[in-house]
Amino acid sequence: MIRSIEWRGTSLRFLDQTALPEQEVYIETESINDVATAIKTLKVRGAPLIGITAAYGVLLGVYEYRTSSTDVFLKYLYGSLEFLKQTRPTATNLFWALERMTNAARLNSTKSSTVLFDILEAEAIAIHDEDRKMCEAMGALGATLIADGMTVLTHCNSGSLATGGIGTALGAIKTAHSSGKKIHVFVDETRPLLQGSRLTMWELQQEKIPATLITDNTAAWAIKKKNVDIIMVGADRIAANGDAANKIGTYNLAILAKEHRIPFYVVIPTSTLDLSLKSGDVIPIEERKSEEVTMIAGKQVAPEESRVFSPAFDVTPNEYISAIITEKGIHRPPYYESLQQTVKQ
Repeated sequence: MIRSIEWRGTSLRFLDQTALPEQEVYIETESINDVATAIKTLKVRGAPLIGITAAYGVLLGVYEYRTSSTDVFLKYLYGSLEFLKQTRPTATNLFWALERMTNAARLNSTKSSTVLFDILEAEAIAIHDEDRKMCEAMGALGATLIADGMTVLTHCNSGSLATGGIGTALGAIKTAHSSGKKIHVFVDETRPLLQGSRLTMWELQQEKIPATLITDNTAAWAIKKKNVDIIMVGADRIAANGDAANKIGTYNLAILAKEHRIPFYVVIPTSTLDLSLKSGDVIPIEERKSEEVTMIAGKQVAPEESRVFSPAFDVTPNEYISAIITEKGIHRPPYYESLQQTVKQ
């Protein structure tokens, strides 16, 4: 399995996803600033992996203060937490993981800095390990929705490069393939940053899963002419009513699925649920730099000073989603009820 991130006790090692597929470049750092930059610049990406990375980033932010007084340690801890919260606004796993680190500190705030650091390190490792296990469970459940001989369309990247394990939607696809099912995957290139062509195709080739790359605007024709059976994607945040924020272009696919009468599935860990939000209308949507649209591989492809609208995500309304798969089960509408029951389990 691809190891996209590794905690090494005093440093963090992660795969630079901006270098793929040309090179496999690993960065090892002892700096919280490097971690924050990696998240902002998409060297590390994918909602679950962002959360894991942020948790380890907290450790780097306080490592040199682990023998200081508890007051000093906590000062730098809370500063590190706030600093990492500013990296990306949409993926709820970032805030979920940082809240877990916060709670671990609060519950042990009277202990020495050395003990506190060990507790926080154990919590970050647990976040990573739990995500790996959730991926396995999601993969097994999602694979039951993929029949032998099916053609699956996916968008962006939802595999090992986006998580601490085999992935969410791509984890289900991997599990179906490893069980012996003969499947074929169509992969949207996922403009403007090409996570589908650069990352998902690379992962599928590593796993030797038959796949075909298409441009984003080929999806409707591919569904019709290539007999796509289902669409399966991940998500970065899901509201209480089941509205799902995912990489820009996902909403398009959901509309196409409804028009062509094929299932549209979203696969996510429960850490991606944000039941504090009633609907997707209030999910914060990150907007990216105009250069990501006007330039490709450093080359200008649009007139200078072109006005650009470049949201990183869109929100798919719940009525377009056939089911939401978490590590705890396959959830069907009405999502207000099924998702609330999930978090109570």
